[in-house]
Amino acid sequence: MRRPVQLVIILTVFVDLLGFTVILPSLPFFAADLGATGVWYGVTVSAYSVAQFLAAPLLGRLSDRYGRRPVLLIALAGSALSLAMSGAATSLAWLVTARALAGAFGGSISVAQAYLADAVPEDRRTGAMARLGMAIGAAFVAGPALGAALAPWGFPASAYAAAALAAANLVAAFFLLPEPGRRAEAAGGAGARSGEVLLLAGTGFLTMAAFVGMETTLAFLGRDRYGWGAEAIGLAMAAAGLSMVAVQAGPVTLLARRWGDARVAAAGAVVMAACLPVVPAGPAWLCVLAVCVLSAGNGLVTPTVASLLAAAGPPDRRGARLGAGQSASAFARIAGPAGAGVLFDVGTSAPYVAGSGLAGLAALTVLAARDTVTVSPSADRSMD
Repeated sequence: MRRPVQLVIILTVFVDLLGFTVILPSLPFFAADLGATGVWYGVTVSAYSVAQFLAAPLLGRLSDRYGRRPVLLIALAGSALSLAMSGAATSLAWLVTARALAGAFGGSISVAQAYLADAVPEDRRTGAMARLGMAIGAAFVAGPALGAALAPWGFPASAYAAAALAAANLVAAFFLLPEPGRRAEAAGGAGARSGEVLLLAGTGFLTMAAFVGMETTLAFLGRDRYGWGAEAIGLAMAAAGLSMVAVQAGPVTLLARRWGDARVAAAGAVVMAACLPVVPAGPAWLCVLAVCVLSAGNGLVTPTVASLLAAAGPPDRRGARLGAGQSASAFARIAGPAGAGVLFDVGTSAPYVAGSGLAGLAALTVLAARDTVTVSPSADRSMD
């Protein structure tokens, strides 16, 4: 795949998620203006992940059948529509519906992953997935900052600006994105069974649940133990995001070249397992350091598991496999915050100890998948 076209798909995902994250700073206040209580705001936020959980496998299967490009274009159009609907919302039910629509089309990330996996050689697959992960991480750093700048004009202004950005992204993708040809795969990559794919999807679920459990409770931990305000929490999370992006900018590709995707994913999960109990256990500087290192560990897991899923069976089912992985991650974003919140009420350290256990289990599941999924040697040594 020519690098300019690879850059186009990565920038497409970046701009799509930039539009999604722009509205996040103002969303809680707009929902409250529409009458949302704490429970209903939770419903508003969860609607996105629930819809993504349901839709991601469907979008993946549709892209297997009808092609990556048309499904991705439809998803981009849906993102623009959902953002415009969010800005125009006059009731809480309308806003929840708009967020659910955004989640349904947010499953397009798996289609973008399949697009790259189809178009790059096996030995460059992990590098492509890492760059896609960088784009996602960068959007979650830049989007809220842009949203904060737009916040004085109100939530509708942020939502309409995001919708305009999404519409421009759709137009650019329409003219710049070709349908990728599917490369011939090594014979060893054609025989994955559903149980093996479940192990890889389970790895993504476990690590994501551990990570979002930390994200959910960090603000309360910082407030209660260190006296942090919103600015300090924001800086800590921004540092964590930058740590993840830095790992995906190059180290994960080099490590995968040397050790293989499965070992790197397992190592990332072990790093997460080691760091999570440290987050609530020391002074403020150690908490921030632990959050940054565990975020880097998560940055090792995400692209390598996606690369393994892409290689774990025939190319004409790749979208379905990556959609299953995206669905598992979305379910973790539903269950993880709820479980972490309950555990935090039991004890400050409880969600971090539980998250450590989940990450440790993830290291075992990805190694088990490596031992059972039949892949070509190059597929487990993806590089760029």
